[in-house]
Amino acid sequence: QVQLVESGGGLVQPGGSLRLSCAASGMIFSRYILDWYRQAPGKQRELVAVITNSGNTNYVDSVKGRFTISRDNAKNTVYLQMNSLKPEDTAVYYCHAVAGFQGYWGQGTQVTVSS
Repeated sequence: QVQLVESGGGLVQPGGSLRLSCAASGMIFSRYILDWYRQAPGKQRELVAVITNSGNTNYVDSVKGRFTISRDNAKNTVYLQMNSLKPEDTAVYYCHAVAGFQGYWGQGTQVTVSS
């Protein structure tokens, strides 16, 4: 059974940093493209960052230069390092794994940026 479990969310002041982790089990992790999405209250879920199984990355424009996605295939874990956080980054962050027609979601972790 595939599971994705996020951690690392919390409350942080503007300008601060957080690192989200997503630990996977029940899957051949290295085969999957991994994404981080976020959903703010009253808004649609949006794709924030992607890392392919070969390590290529891409980001939504609003987080470029501030967020970094990475993966550790030995630990079956994907990370999202978030720096220079802004109030508009406040959302529930979800990790997502996809390979072909198979896709899996984590349960989400809340990130709140507020003074």
